[in-house]
Amino acid sequence: MTVFGVMNNGQQEPLNIGVVNESDSAVAADFVQQLKDSLVFNVTIGTEDLLRSDLEEGDQTIVLVIPEIFNTANLDRESVDLRILVDAAQLAQLSLVMPLLEQTLIEIEREFRETEPMFSLVIEDVQARSQSYLDFLLPGLMAFTLMQLSIAGSGYNIIEFRRKGILKRLFVTPIQPKDFITAIVLARTTIVLTQLVVLITFAVLVFDVQIIGSFAAFFFVVILGTFIFLNLGFCLGSIAKTQQAAIMIGNIFIFPQVFLSGIFFPIESMPEFVQPIAYVLPLSFVSTGMRDIANEGASLLAIMPSLIGIAVWLVVSYLLATRLFVWKEVAN
Repeated sequence: MTVFGVMNNGQQEPLNIGVVNESDSAVAADFVQQLKDSLVFNVTIGTEDLLRSDLEEGDQTIVLVIPEIFNTANLDRESVDLRILVDAAQLAQLSLVMPLLEQTLIEIEREFRETEPMFSLVIEDVQARSQSYLDFLLPGLMAFTLMQLSIAGSGYNIIEFRRKGILKRLFVTPIQPKDFITAIVLARTTIVLTQLVVLITFAVLVFDVQIIGSFAAFFFVVILGTFIFLNLGFCLGSIAKTQQAAIMIGNIFIFPQVFLSGIFFPIESMPEFVQPIAYVLPLSFVSTGMRDIANEGASLLAIMPSLIGIAVWLVVSYLLATRLFVWKEVAN
């Protein structure tokens, strides 16, 4: 409740809008200035090619193109069309953006005159990429699923091995903690990957979900993410002494990442003071990498920032798992 309360605190975030001003008239310059002065918009001025590229990369929500004929002479004779460039993937939220945009532009228009409208909005799709909300949601849900399966699989195993006395028997063998953890991680990875393959096959065949990028790259990120959360599951299993305690500790670890890792909504829409924390969470790196591959067709080289974050968490989680797992607590 606190998370959603902070997200929906009644303050409207400025709408990122790129403006291409092809007119050199004073009325066009005045119009652009009023857009900048409006609290509704976060305006970026540039060329159509540059802003179109920003739009396709997700840095702009819409791009407004002011034509060359936007001047006093033409506006006095007829209405002028203002082109609005949008990404087809954003059409789901366009119905929410357009009323806000139209209302604001009408208010700006009244600053010029109080007669019939001097311009109209013409929507132009710049990419025509067919993508449903489920296409966007699937990579995040897959990352969340592998986190739950991994933490439950490894953490609960440690507690069960301790309860049954298996760890006490292994303590007297030459096996090292790192060898034991590595073996369990590899075994559980096979189980988790099998479950995820079933889920993604169902999504592709039944719901026609599209994976634009390489399946090999997609599952490479899945495997790395599985290693991270299996190791973190070992950490939780080593800290908790009972399954009830493991469930509570697991929830403390899992639920914040559900809301802060960009599974259901982008991290950029969160308050600025939360974003630095959200960006460094392990689930954020995994879900972002999977989404970039699935939705954008990105290569492993293109998602290098996510891979670096995953690699750091992989090392940290493995070190924590081997350090927290001690045999002597079992032997006593």
